[in-house]
Amino acid sequence: MPLRSRIPLLIALAACTAAAGCTAPTPHPSSLPMIVAHRGGTADYPENTLIAIEGALHHRADAIWLTVQLTRDGVPVLYRPVDLSTNTDGKGTIASRDYAELERLNAGWHFAFTDASGAKRYPYRDHPVRIPSLAEALRAIPPGVPVMLDMKALPAAPQAAAVARVLDDKNAWPRVLLYSTDAAYQQAFAAYPQARSRMFESRDATRARLAAVALEATCEDAPPAGTWTAFEYARKMELVEAFTLGEARSPVTAKLWTPAAMRCFREKGEPNILAIGADDDESYRAAACLGVTAVLVDSPRTMQAIRSSLEIPLQCP
Repeated sequence: MPLRSRIPLLIALAACTAAAGCTAPTPHPSSLPMIVAHRGGTADYPENTLIAIEGALHHRADAIWLTVQLTRDGVPVLYRPVDLSTNTDGKGTIASRDYAELERLNAGWHFAFTDASGAKRYPYRDHPVRIPSLAEALRAIPPGVPVMLDMKALPAAPQAAAVARVLDDKNAWPRVLLYSTDAAYQQAFAAYPQARSRMFESRDATRARLAAVALEATCEDAPPAGTWTAFEYARKMELVEAFTLGEARSPVTAKLWTPAAMRCFREKGEPNILAIGADDDESYRAAACLGVTAVLVDSPRTMQAIRSSLEIPLQCP
C-alpha cells in the first residue's frame, strides 16, 4: 500500500490515541486494512519479545498485539503458552515463577527456520532473548502505535489489577485495547473506568452474532458504533446436530465474515472489525473488500509486501 494512501488512517489513529474513548476509522477498499502484528509477529521473530516488537515496527505494522500473563510476584509479562517449555529453555507456568526467574530464560529457544540446505536452524540459542514485562514493551512501542493486549490465564481479577497499574503508571490507557477469549476479563476490567471504552466486545457475543447470521440469517443485537470486535477470518469449527438418540458432528472451516455479517455488524454504525489470521494475499484482499478495519497477522514482513503490491482503489467483486 503506498505510504500516501496510509497517511490519513495513521494520522487519525495517532490522534485517536490521545484521548480515551475515541475510535479508529473504518477502512474501505480505498484505505486498506491495518496490519496488526500478532504477538509481535510470530513467524518473523520469537513471539512476544522486544526483538519481535522491534521487527514489527521496522516492517511498518500499524498496531502491535501482545499476550499478557501474570508472574507469581504480580508482574504482567508477555507470554502466551500454558507451559514455559513451549517457547523457552525452562518449564512450569508463568504463575509459578517470579519475574527475576523468568529473566534468566531464553524466550527464543525453540524459534527455528529451515535454511536453503533444508537444515533446521535455531538462531536464538546462541543469542538469547528475554521474556519482557508489559512495562518494557510499552516503553519500546512509540506512543502513536496502538497496542492490543490479549489477556491469558486465570483468575482474571489479579491480572486485570496488575495491568491497570502498569497502564496508569505509563499513562498508556489511551493507546491500548484489551481483549480476551475469557468473559471473566470483561467483568474484571469493568472495575476500571478507563477500561470501559478500551475493551473488545466479548468473543461470545461476536461468535453468537456471526453464527446467527450464517445459520439463521438473522442479525442479533449489532454492536454500538466504534466497538472493537474480533474473530478469525477462517476458523476450524465443528457443527453439532443433536438427535434423540445421540448427535452427529461435521467439521468445517467456517468463513463467517461475509457481506451479510458485515451488514449486520454495521446496523448501529461503523464498528472496528479485526479479522484474525488473514495471512495471505487472497485472504487480505477479501478482508479489504469486506471493509474490515484490521487484520491480525503472523508475519508483518510478508503482509507489508502483499499490501504494498496492491493498487488503490482495490478492485473488488
